[in-house]
Amino acid sequence: MLTTSVLPTINALKQATSPAWIEQAIANLDIILLDHSHCERKAAGVALNFMFRYPSNTRMVRELTAIAREELEHFELVNQWLERRNIPLAPLPPPPYGAGLKATVRPKEPDRFLDSLLVTGLIEARSHERLGLLANHCPEPELAKFYRGLMASEARHYGIYWVLAATYFNREIVMERLDELAIVESELLATLHPEPRIHS
Repeated sequence: MLTTSVLPTINALKQATSPAWIEQAIANLDIILLDHSHCERKAAGVALNFMFRYPSNTRMVRELTAIAREELEHFELVNQWLERRNIPLAPLPPPPYGAGLKATVRPKEPDRFLDSLLVTGLIEARSHERLGLLANHCPEPELAKFYRGLMASEARHYGIYWVLAATYFNREIVMERLDELAIVESELLATLHPEPRIHS
């Protein structure tokens, strides 16, 4: 049985991922890979959406151009794993995680911009943690190595979103709001979703 002692908390994350998620994910690696493909595609889209919505923020555009490119590269790499395992690209019903976080984003600017940066950073931070757990617990050495290779990118991604938030907003406001959103993020994952997903 897995213990929480091997699950360190990542930066602003309020709670570490439960051992139950690891067991669920390892028992359903094909579904996790398919969901991972969807996650990489969505992450690229999120970066592009920021650039369309806030095109005059020069530093943000430069940073997120690089992230979008890297997310698409990861999308292609995960899809190669799907092909190797004869897993067809197919839609998956999303878990409530993403919609739950999106519901916390305040609708009026500049609050929307701040919340969107922080929420995206939280999602990337959770991805970093969970890819690390897959790397550590996956029984297939080659797949474990693949996940380990993605971890550094995910860490850089959530750091960039949070640095951008601190670039455009007062640091105290950023930290206070990040703390509030991180509580919501942990609550959304408090109950394991019955369908295995990266963010279930």
